[in-house]
Amino acid sequence: MRRFLPDTFTMLLLAAVLLASVLPVTGGAQVWMALATKLAIALLFFLHGARLSRDVVIAGLLHWRLHGVILFVTFAIFPLLGLAAGLVLPSSLPAALYTGLLFLCVLPSTVQSSIAFTSMAGGNVPAAICAASASNILGMFLTPLLVGLLLSASGGGGFSMTALEQILLQLLAPFILGQILQPWIGDWIRARKKLLAPIDRGSILMVVYLAFSSAVVEGLWRTLSLQDLGIVAIVDVVLLATVLAVTMFGSRFLGFSRQDEITITFCGSKKSLASGVPMAGAIFAGQSVGAIVLPLMLFHQIQLMVCALIAQRYARSA
Repeated sequence: MRRFLPDTFTMLLLAAVLLASVLPVTGGAQVWMALATKLAIALLFFLHGARLSRDVVIAGLLHWRLHGVILFVTFAIFPLLGLAAGLVLPSSLPAALYTGLLFLCVLPSTVQSSIAFTSMAGGNVPAAICAASASNILGMFLTPLLVGLLLSASGGGGFSMTALEQILLQLLAPFILGQILQPWIGDWIRARKKLLAPIDRGSILMVVYLAFSSAVVEGLWRTLSLQDLGIVAIVDVVLLATVLAVTMFGSRFLGFSRQDEITITFCGSKKSLASGVPMAGAIFAGQSVGAIVLPLMLFHQIQLMVCALIAQRYARSA
């Protein structure tokens, strides 16, 4: 039964949402909270850059065909499925939730969980490290561009250069700085993964609390219903199931080995909460970010439960 229970981080996310619902941060405290959150996110992406070994990147890039498939699924098939979902969703679904579904579909893959599940299932771990990392780096450019394209196609707005500038400044610049310093501090940071883990989770929790505080003050829970959340959860499940089928059977059709199939399945079907929440704050500044990230938060838990089962099945069949 434990495999079906939320993980610790999901429980902390729910606690942050609950706290924001009963005790939202407002006024001057909100200004200071926003500044602290931006600094925490900058530190998070600096650490991501410092952790990533260049040897791993170079080795992984040699498997360009595998990475091409993963990136195609992440930034082409997923967005097309998001647009298709808009054709069948009821018109009563709040615009912020549908925007959140589109945003979910253009996010990069996860890093930690994609690698963990690939390793558990016996897949190509070096390729997974490179693919997930490349997805996140490219996502800093592609996600805001695709958000603009998809919102334009669905009648919800267009591309904003301001959003791209915010992402480059808040996320990419610290990441590049971390990569520059990686030869000197990379080993030290990788050796202290557990010590630095609270920075990863803490920064995301700060963003979630801040986003939901603003949304609650604006009347989030008065505009959303349980039916809306149920529809979003169903769409999340259908999206994940469709992409899992595409990656799993598509990789077999293309002649990839079993190890590469595992890597494509997990890296191609995942969406990053760690990258998505900070990006939402930059891209949708001034909008109801709390409602927009709800589909992503639901997808996060669903993908963990489903991929854990698939990884265990791969491991047993090895």
